[in-house]
Amino acid sequence: MKREQADAEMSVPVFLYCKMSESVDNMVAYRAPRLLMPDGSNADGQRILLHSCCAPCSAAIVECMLSNGMRPTVYFSNSNIYPRKEYEIRKNEIIRFLKEQGVPFVEDSYDHDEWLREVKGYEGEPERGQRCSLCFEFRLRKAADYASENGFKWLTTTLASSRWKNIQQINEAGIRATVHTQVLFWQQNWRKGGLQERRNELLRQNAFYNQQYCGCEYSATRLKDFL
Repeated sequence: MKREQADAEMSVPVFLYCKMSESVDNMVAYRAPRLLMPDGSNADGQRILLHSCCAPCSAAIVECMLSNGMRPTVYFSNSNIYPRKEYEIRKNEIIRFLKEQGVPFVEDSYDHDEWLREVKGYEGEPERGQRCSLCFEFRLRKAADYASENGFKWLTTTLASSRWKNIQQINEAGIRATVHTQVLFWQQNWRKGGLQERRNELLRQNAFYNQQYCGCEYSATRLKDFL
């Protein structure tokens, strides 16, 4: 199925999703978009590994997957995040959300020194430059390895939900990251179908910690504020 067709299918709302922990009076119905897998199959019942960068970028995607009957497992592989205390804050926020949803969480080992070696020589690259491509591939390769070792057919990432990121760059990194496995990278635009707006709603509803920079020291414009 062509990406344009998949995006068109995604724009068709079919499910009403309400957070079960809320009282009936406070429930806000959200019409989630229908999802189809890249091969045209129904999303219902599909196991998928979702690489997650943070709670704000993940919540609407997880909610949408659950509304479509999918069985996501969230994989947190983000050794780019600096300093370590920032990493822990972001990790704990996504764990808090996933516990409420009953969604499995897997944490990759944190090794910022390894990540620094991966991007060495590209420290001065601008955002959306080669450093970012190397960073995406590094993290998605670890996710692909986990997916391959644990029987997941599909892998996708919340990186594609950020309007600050280049989706083509993310998709290319995902394809490179999975080429050595049988895992298929789902090139999905997670901003469409009202998910960008829902992202912002869930950020407010859950009072998520909302980081002010992508993660690494090179993306932080005011790094001193986070040290």
